[in-house]
Amino acid sequence: MPLSAMGRLGGSLADTEGECRYALEFGRDALQVPYVELSIEAGLPLVCQRSLERFVFPVQTVQRLGLIRDEAEEAALPPGYEPLLLAEDGQLRPAELVEDELVLALPVVPVAPGSEPVERAWSAGEEELQAASPFAALASLKKT
Repeated sequence: MPLSAMGRLGGSLADTEGECRYALEFGRDALQVPYVELSIEAGLPLVCQRSLERFVFPVQTVQRLGLIRDEAEEAALPPGYEPLLLAEDGQLRPAELVEDELVLALPVVPVAPGSEPVERAWSAGEEELQAASPFAALASLKKT
C-alpha cells in the first residue's frame, strides 16, 4: 500500500514517497479467542530533529489483535493481545488498521541513527535577560 494513501500518517512524514508491505492472518487461539495477526514492514521518511535532514525510519512490527465487539470483552483477552473494537457492521478495514499501527510506531522525536547531538552553549544577551526577568515590568512602575 502506498504511503500517499494514508492521510493521517502523511502529516507526520517528510514526504509520502514509498510504500508499506503488510499481511493479515486471521484465526482463533487455544481459548477460541478470535484474533488478527498483523505484520508490517515499511520505511517511513522522517525529518531528523537534530540535523533537519530527511531519513528513512524502518518499521517492522507484528501485532496480535483480539477481535472484540464491545469494550466489556476487552477484560477477557489473554495477555499479549491488544484489543481491536470492530465496527458495528462487523467489517474490518485493513488500510485503517495498518495506518493506525504505523502512526503508533512513529517516534515522538525523530532522530536519525548516527546523528550527533549539538554540543554548544547558547548564552542570552543582556536585552533578553532583562525581558525574561519577572521583575522587569515592576521596574518601570518604580517611582523616581
